[in-house]
Amino acid sequence: MNLKEYINHPVFSAIRDVASEKGISSFVIGGFVRDLILKRPSKDIDVVVLGSGLDMAEWVAHKLGVKKVAFYKNYGTAAFVYDDLEIEFVGARKESYERSSRNPIVENGTLADDQNRRDFTINALAISLNRSSFGEVIDPFDGLTDLKNKIIRTPLDPTTTYSDDPLRMLRAIRFSTQLNFKIEDASFDAIAGNAKRLEIISQERITDELNKIILATTPSRGFKLLYNTKLLHQFFPEMVALQGVEIIEGKGHKDNFYHTLEVLDNISENTTDIWLRWAAILHDIAKPRTKKFVPIIGWTFHGHEEVGARMTSQIFKKLKLPLDHKMKYVQKLVRLHLRPIALVNGSVTDTAVRRLLFEAGDDIDDLMTLCNADITSKNDFKVQKYKRNFENVRRKLKSVEEKDQIRNFQPPISGKEIMDIFKLEPCKAVGNLKNEIKEAILEGTIRNDYTEAYAFMIEAAKRMDINVPKGVK
Repeated sequence: MNLKEYINHPVFSAIRDVASEKGISSFVIGGFVRDLILKRPSKDIDVVVLGSGLDMAEWVAHKLGVKKVAFYKNYGTAAFVYDDLEIEFVGARKESYERSSRNPIVENGTLADDQNRRDFTINALAISLNRSSFGEVIDPFDGLTDLKNKIIRTPLDPTTTYSDDPLRMLRAIRFSTQLNFKIEDASFDAIAGNAKRLEIISQERITDELNKIILATTPSRGFKLLYNTKLLHQFFPEMVALQGVEIIEGKGHKDNFYHTLEVLDNISENTTDIWLRWAAILHDIAKPRTKKFVPIIGWTFHGHEEVGARMTSQIFKKLKLPLDHKMKYVQKLVRLHLRPIALVNGSVTDTAVRRLLFEAGDDIDDLMTLCNADITSKNDFKVQKYKRNFENVRRKLKSVEEKDQIRNFQPPISGKEIMDIFKLEPCKAVGNLKNEIKEAILEGTIRNDYTEAYAFMIEAAKRMDINVPKGVK
């Protein structure tokens, strides 16, 4: 197979010319070749040279007029950016491993050695960038057939491949999820057999692969593979605990693991925001901890939204996810995810809508997206009925927001102004009075208006036995 017509970018001809001039064989290898054949966009180009990758990068950069080259001498690699492409050069190498580490012992090697060390046959494909064979595909492990048949397979024995570098197990599942490929049976069994080897991988590496799975078009595919291979059990037991159905007195609850995956897929149809997808993953995470069987009523999960919000910070910390505003955002959505559903089930009062708008703030639209994704049932009539009612809630939210301007509002009268008006030092009474104004606005007793808030404040101060200075009306 020759792909000469597909590698017509100037960077490839520059590498060909330099390789010919210096007498050093060069090949583009790995993901770029895979994606080229699959017609997927790719901006990362890995070039293997039978010699010094550092020298080759410098020579090619000079030929292309690139001024800045990054050298990573400890790894024997060098890289530069050209025309929005990231090109990395490395000398061909062979690797061996010690059982206690995924970091290989590296030696200089041949192209065959370099292809042998690749994780999957579809990532071991190489294209010659040498003048005499420019564009020819080198495929020692029949990766082209695996691409055609949509198979994830290791070049060498899968048990050895995954034991040497357990991160490859997560990569197998990630590629299977992203490309909608099947993991070969022997490879799948080897992953399941080596699941506990994941303990030598840093949490940051694990979470990086997990996030890539979450961002796939159908992330449930990856989570099912993680569960069935027992990889998920190694780093995310809270999610594993969602799986299963318990039946007492003939009453059972839904399998919250598969429900969560359905919600995740639903929300993924409407957003690529990874933190909104994380909110979908964690929205019911506390159900196992709050599950209780009540005779006649059946199963309850009271307070799972509040417990889930608290668990969110623990899970983010353990998984090395950011502990900043992103975590707070996910916590908020987990805490509030039942509120719009409650409005669907009950009467949609202005007061309830105002309170929801106030608490959700600018995240109200994301909250509604999450809640809409949370409407799942095998009964299509029930789902459609819920979704129609949900649209009523959306319209009510828009109407109340336009009328009352509640989203992210602060009481029209600040705490400082209250202290100035009533000649008060900072104290509990100031907070109480400010809260009275806020509650009156949310309840609809007064409008979100300074004049009405001021008049209400004076009357509230009298009720609360706060001295109203002479001259204050």
